Amino acid sequence: MLTSDSSQRQEGRKAPQRPPEVDKYVDDFLSLTCDTSRRYILELLSVPDDANNAVLPEWRSGDIARAIGLSAATTSEHLRQLAAADLVTSRREGNTVYYQLRNHLLVVAFQDLLAALESNFPSRSQDKAVK
Repeated sequence: MLTSDSSQRQEGRKAPQRPPEVDKYVDDFLSLTCDTSRRYILELLSVPDDANNAVLPEWRSGDIARAIGLSAATTSEHLRQLAAADLVTSRREGNTVYYQLRNHLLVVAFQDLLAALESNFPSRSQDKAVK
């Protein structure tokens, strides 16, 4: 139940306003990352080659498929969708296609989101067990 004081404060607030194309990009990103396999691909691509190196790795599509346990065709479709959303870039070397995350800031935000969700999970599970 809202008090009159909180109601008055909320009346002055507006919903976030973004250009429609930005809202669409956000919606598309969230829709893409709602798929577990695509999230796993993004996670693989977001881990630097080593702890002292901030350079994001390139992964061959076949290695990505093996790492997440999907067929090459299914993995290629997920990678195609991520590339269409400009989340990953690709380069071809002979018959091999390499993929890399495109936006470092997005990578950091994605890693922060995963860490926040993982750290919140134990308390959320305990809250549900108590109810």
